[in-house]
Amino acid sequence: QVQLVESGGGLVQPGGSLTLSCAASRSIFLAYDMGWYRQAPGKQRVLVASITRNSRTHYTDSVKERFTISVDNAKNTMYLQMNSLKPEDTAVYYCYAARGWAVEYWGQGTQVTVSS
Repeated sequence: QVQLVESGGGLVQPGGSLTLSCAASRSIFLAYDMGWYRQAPGKQRVLVASITRNSRTHYTDSVKERFTISVDNAKNTMYLQMNSLKPEDTAVYYCYAARGWAVEYWGQGTQVTVSS
């Protein structure tokens, strides 16, 4: 049973914008903190942004002021709005759901490519 379903990746030019979506089951959306990791080719998966159930957000330094994480409670969906994209943002982006530091669910991943 798929619990997290991502969409919204693609190819964008430097300076452009994309919005990623992560649709979750209602039970996960209510009970878990959520966020986004990314994994560039040949590199480890790293945390990009997170949001707690009480809407506290956290961003890795490299995306601050450019990315915004948000949720739509009516749609059980989390978003990652990405602006001013750079080639170094190129990666597969994964949404996740966690209890504390323990990630229990992963999305399938969506490719984001920033290139001219």
